[in-house]
Amino acid sequence: MPGWLVALLAVASGMTVANLYYAQPLLSSLSGVFHTSTATAGALITLTQIGYVIGMFFLVPLGDRLEKRNLITVLLAVTTLALVAAGLATSFPMLLIASLVSGATSVVAQILVPFAASLAPDHARGRIVGRVMSGLLTGILLSRTLSSLVSDLAGWRAVFLGSAALMAVLAVALRAALPQHEPTTTIPYHHVLRSTVRLVRTHPALLRRGLYQAAMFGAFSAFWTTVSFVLTGPRFHYSPVGVGVFALVGAAGAAIAPLAGHWADRGLVRPMTGIAFVVAALAFALAGFGGHSIVLIALAAILIDMAVQTTLILGQHTVYQLDPTARARLNSAFIATFFAGGAVGSQLGSVVYHSGGWTALTVLGAALPLFALLYWTTERRQRAAAKPSTASL
Repeated sequence: MPGWLVALLAVASGMTVANLYYAQPLLSSLSGVFHTSTATAGALITLTQIGYVIGMFFLVPLGDRLEKRNLITVLLAVTTLALVAAGLATSFPMLLIASLVSGATSVVAQILVPFAASLAPDHARGRIVGRVMSGLLTGILLSRTLSSLVSDLAGWRAVFLGSAALMAVLAVALRAALPQHEPTTTIPYHHVLRSTVRLVRTHPALLRRGLYQAAMFGAFSAFWTTVSFVLTGPRFHYSPVGVGVFALVGAAGAAIAPLAGHWADRGLVRPMTGIAFVVAALAFALAGFGGHSIVLIALAAILIDMAVQTTLILGQHTVYQLDPTARARLNSAFIATFFAGGAVGSQLGSVVYHSGGWTALTVLGAALPLFALLYWTTERRQRAAAKPSTASL
């Protein structure tokens, strides 16, 4: 698999998933433009995430049923039109509908990752998936920074229209670069959806890795949802653009993704998963004790991102090996599970922060990976129980 294709898939994954996060720094501006309350403006983020979940359930499984290159082209075309509508929106309901549609079709990122896994040779699958995921995670971390800077220079409409132009270019580039990849199943669409649910019951490792990542992504979301309150508060007095720039610190954690893929290829999935849980818990402890030091908070952000990305790469490596003919459906179930954890973590983190402050938030953040660690200790026992007894053979 040529390096330029891996790089293109990484960039494409990051660019498409960034559409979910561009609006977060713009809520204050959008509230004034459309004369809505801050709480109403927040519905924009909620609907975008709902759209993404809809896409995960109903669109990503099509990656096993349809030719992938055509599917990716169509979804990116729809994303482009939705972002143009968002950028030209004359009313808040119009912006909400456009964001719902763009959120649903931005699941292209979750079609590209299993696509990369299918194209990669067995001995290098972990490393290649790790590189593609590093692009996706970098897109998540840099989207807020880019949105803040662009809106400050050219206004909020430029954020959506600029992303629409990028999606159009990306559709053409992927159409030209990707090889044809025929469907891995011919069963009807409704059977594809039903089989996605059945995969969760058939493969206990799918549910386990999904719950691991739900805990980690919940902690990640709790941190990044509330750290902006700390940075803009009386301790640091950061501007919104300053908060966006701080997010660049977290992007340093994306560098570990290829290394995590290397660990997966070497058969170190289980021990490195446990270590990542411990690192995440310690990072939140560091953030709690260093609440008055921007350096310590930044260090904690890097460690949290590194730990979350490590468990994500290791989890995907495990999930993709469960059934090579159903990687899109496996990815759909895996991502949907941990995105649900992220949504819960974001909401719970906001509630805990406003009721108990930064210290309470860091306690919550440390507790989530520790719960995952406790569950991790049962992994060998459940494997042993699942094996048939040799005494009866």
